[in-house]
Amino acid sequence: MRNKPNWKNQESGKMKAYILLSTKPGTSLEVVARIKEKVKEVIVADAIFGRYDAIVVMESPELEQINRLVYRIIEKDPNVIRTETSIVLSPIT
Repeated sequence: MRNKPNWKNQESGKMKAYILLSTKPGTSLEVVARIKEKVKEVIVADAIFGRYDAIVVMESPELEQINRLVYRIIEKDPNVIRTETSIVLSPIT
């Protein structure tokens, strides 16, 4: 029988998620600023160059809380076009 992945960081007891955002042209800096202001679980949020316009890293004790934050706050921003969320399976120390 295979072991289940360890979704939570053993040290912090929290799950980590990377959220990649596509925003309306020219709005990534203001989107990142609003997310940092509204979501206390955010560790890092930056506007970036490349396929996506911004990246947000957050930690939360529960996957459901990450889900709520992405759908109820981040995706509700009028300048966010699309998000892609990746959950850390097991942190490498």
